[in-house]
Amino acid sequence: MSFEQASLLILLLAMLILFSLDRFRIEVVSIAGLLAGHALGLYPADQIFTGFASPVVITVVEILLIVQVLARARLFDSLAARFAAARPSDFKVIACTSSLAGFISIFMNNIGAFAITLPVALRLGTALMIPRRQLVMPVSFAALLGGLVSLIGTPANLLVSDALAKATGAGFHFFDFAYVGLPVAVAGILLVTLRIQRLFPEPDEAPPTVSSAVRRIVVERRVPHVSPLIGVRLSECPSRFGVKPHALIRSDNFVFGPLDQSAIEPGDVLLAEGADAVFAGLAAAQALIADDHPHGLHPDFTRVESVVMPESTLVGSRIRSLEVFHNRGVLVTALSMRAPRIEGRFIDLQLSIGDILTLEGPRMAITEALEESECLPLAPTVPAEPALFSWQPFALFACGVAASAAGLRPDIAFACVVLVLALLNHLNIRQAMADLNWPIIIMLAAMIPIGQAVATTGAAETIAGWLSLVVPIAHPLIGIALILFLAMALTPFVNNATVAIVLSPIALEFARAGQHAPNAYLIAVAAGASLDFLTPFGHHNNTLAMGIGGYRFADFLRAGWPLAVTSYGLALFLLALFWL
Repeated sequence: MSFEQASLLILLLAMLILFSLDRFRIEVVSIAGLLAGHALGLYPADQIFTGFASPVVITVVEILLIVQVLARARLFDSLAARFAAARPSDFKVIACTSSLAGFISIFMNNIGAFAITLPVALRLGTALMIPRRQLVMPVSFAALLGGLVSLIGTPANLLVSDALAKATGAGFHFFDFAYVGLPVAVAGILLVTLRIQRLFPEPDEAPPTVSSAVRRIVVERRVPHVSPLIGVRLSECPSRFGVKPHALIRSDNFVFGPLDQSAIEPGDVLLAEGADAVFAGLAAAQALIADDHPHGLHPDFTRVESVVMPESTLVGSRIRSLEVFHNRGVLVTALSMRAPRIEGRFIDLQLSIGDILTLEGPRMAITEALEESECLPLAPTVPAEPALFSWQPFALFACGVAASAAGLRPDIAFACVVLVLALLNHLNIRQAMADLNWPIIIMLAAMIPIGQAVATTGAAETIAGWLSLVVPIAHPLIGIALILFLAMALTPFVNNATVAIVLSPIALEFARAGQHAPNAYLIAVAAGASLDFLTPFGHHNNTLAMGIGGYRFADFLRAGWPLAVTSYGLALFLLALFWL
């Protein structure tokens, strides 16, 4: 093994570990890895930033711009209202919302499909009293499954098509992925719809116990003089009141000492974690109260829950620094975190993707703040500005899809769509570019030269040689089964675009070693990279679902393993049937 190959493998391993830890911003890790690759001599200086000019990256940017226009059109709001009025069964609601997410995801990125469908699903769930946990995870999984069907369904598909074009001179057609993706998506959505009600039968109003599966929040509340908490030791709070104390503040100073010796006094401030229903009950009993809100008597006062999206400007910020809310008189009164790290007081908590903020303040101020910060409201309590539905953006997007399916390069087809949307005043390109999910775009562009180095340094050939000593990869079905397994094993821990970039050169080497056409191997990479159901952090959709639905890590394993096993077997069968 040469120095370049060894250094590249070490660099990739280090980056994959950093991606999976989720301790550092993905764009920072990607740029650091990109520069490190040049320092190690893996590619020359004139190739460092070639990823930013890649047709794959340009197509992803164009799709994200178009999604912003389609999301504002609110096509499905009136349909949701009519559907709710028909009082369908819970199974029909879950099946229809999941199918809708899967269908939308065929034509746009997974996160866009999830963000468009989720408010519809939650609105139906509220109207028909369907537990949130029965809706959110199926919508997330369905959005991932829908991305398997088309060239633009997920960046991984674009990346493997680009790899095929560089290897053979022609990439995949628009719906080449559908031979495998469509049956897997249909079977997967049906499977998760049939199982989800048995997995999560509890209603949202579950009894407020410490072990309750409902979503937990972190709050900071004051202890009034009439509170039943007075005199209670902190160690007794979980068993007696269902809350887990993290800090006790008295006269603006922390009270230190063992939990079984620290007793609560009148006027203390308690930083605690528990089910949202528990804190609602404690507030009703005057056990814990929030400080008076300056807008509590405002006629437009409201309370709204919103989720921190991947593209949100709030990611990495602390509550004390959220000027987008503070300047408008909006208070953050509670926070639901995927993995609470309580250091200091409530205002010191740091936000990450999927966290849920409870906001209180004037309705229009919250609306403006959420739009500016790119957060998604979880309930229709913050109405958007009235807008007439326009068919033009959908018709233009359909024309772009048709042109791409007919053979026009996707980056050119959707560039035309973006241009016409801008000319018709449906899209403000300058503002829309500022609202893009730039961390994902930067990560994608930065990883492309590193992925190309896997092929140019001979690392892919070396890895294939190692694997051939253990597995007979020269047999096409065995090689494809191994590639599909590797992709599915990696994608729960790193994003699917990185999986596609890393494995595509290895898949091409598998095909070359067995003297087979590379199409089936690359389809296996794309499919495996999107079959991510086992963890909440492999894909942003699952991260968001965990926070919104109040799931635990084990819930993804329970719901995801039958789906992963079924998808693997069915995808492998379809690959052998259509591509070998």
